Amino acid sequence: MTGDRIKAVAKLWAAHMEAAFPAGLRGVDIAGIEMVMFDSDAAGCLSTWLNNGGKFDDWRWDVLAECEQDLTRVIPQLAGYEASYYQRLLDMTVPVLDLPDALAPGTPSD
Repeated sequence: MTGDRIKAVAKLWAAHMEAAFPAGLRGVDIAGIEMVMFDSDAAGCLSTWLNNGGKFDDWRWDVLAECEQDLTRVIPQLAGYEASYYQRLLDMTVPVLDLPDALAPGTPSD
């Protein structure tokens, strides 16, 4: 089951890495969230999870959980490509946080 989720997230991740950041969101805050840094935070956590075989540390789990909440607030305020770009982040975030073994206690933070 975890292997299937890793493959699904990896496929979305590959698409995300090929996608250009929405130019209209550079330097923009939405709902108090700076969109470039937000993308960077979520992407960093997801990348670490993928690189660690579906596990990450407490700190990254907390950051990604906060990103999930923020995504649910931000996406409805976006449209078109901008919405689809951030929806893909949410589509990766949800299955990662749903995995009971995603958290690897004691995994060092980088």
